[in-house]
Amino acid sequence: MAGGSRTWMGLAAPPALKMAAITMRLPVPRKLVGPSASRGGEKHLVAPGDTITTDTGYMRGHGTYVEDEKLIASVAGAVERVNKLVCVRALKTRYNGEVGDIVVGRITEVQQKRWKVETNSRLDSVLLLSSMNLPGGELRRRSAEDELAMRDYLQEGDLISAEVQSVFSDGAVSLHTRSLKYGKLGQGVLVQVSPSLVKRQKTHFHDLPCGASVILGNNGFIWIYPTPEQKDEEAGGFTHNLEPVPLSDREVISRLRNCIVALATQKLMLFDTSILYCYEASLPHQIKDILKPEVMEEIVLETRQRLLDLEG
Repeated sequence: MAGGSRTWMGLAAPPALKMAAITMRLPVPRKLVGPSASRGGEKHLVAPGDTITTDTGYMRGHGTYVEDEKLIASVAGAVERVNKLVCVRALKTRYNGEVGDIVVGRITEVQQKRWKVETNSRLDSVLLLSSMNLPGGELRRRSAEDELAMRDYLQEGDLISAEVQSVFSDGAVSLHTRSLKYGKLGQGVLVQVSPSLVKRQKTHFHDLPCGASVILGNNGFIWIYPTPEQKDEEAGGFTHNLEPVPLSDREVISRLRNCIVALATQKLMLFDTSILYCYEASLPHQIKDILKPEVMEEIVLETRQRLLDLEG
């Protein structure tokens, strides 16, 4: 060193470099699920054009057609048989509404005496003004004042939970929110998955022990929100707590969201038990690491094994 300048081997030393963290991931052998994985029977998967059966005694259902006395699949999916009716349930498809389904949807348009709702189906669904609870749960005929105040109830962009009331001949769905458990959704996170991954159950509203609640829409829209301390049954689904959500609740919701994305990516059925098992399996990892491919595979594998052990 000479003249106050820093030299090394006669050269000026480079300025201090900022070291960036680099994450390296190396391939590892995939773990095999135990022998219990074969329980429950294999599903018959077909691709478009595959022959399902040559027996002429079967009836043709959705996703199939008959050619040269053979029943052939027109979509990729799993073959389902109900007595003599054969249909193919597509693995990835738009939502096909059925009466009684629970759905989560987004208001796209306000029309005369009705709202148009996006529910992940081929056509927009319809929510009639007469098919919803008025604020406070009032039971009366809808008047012209109610029609003028429709945007005060629901406006474009609002998220709602509803039940399928009927299905029109063109496949469009009519909704209703006449129960106090349905209505406008407040603060939370929306996750979109394939409708075929949501398991049909008696109830699709679940308060999970981890401190958050989920609404598993049959249409593939899943709503995650902080569990309310007290449920206001007199609001009619229109009043919402807009207080800031605590950091602990936001972390639980974020972890649940990443767990649901991981389960959907690995094509595991979504219901309250699988989501809770996946949440518990993810606890050793940071929230942001759950979506790394190797971590995702590890926690979903553990979830699948626990579900198989539960079945028994």
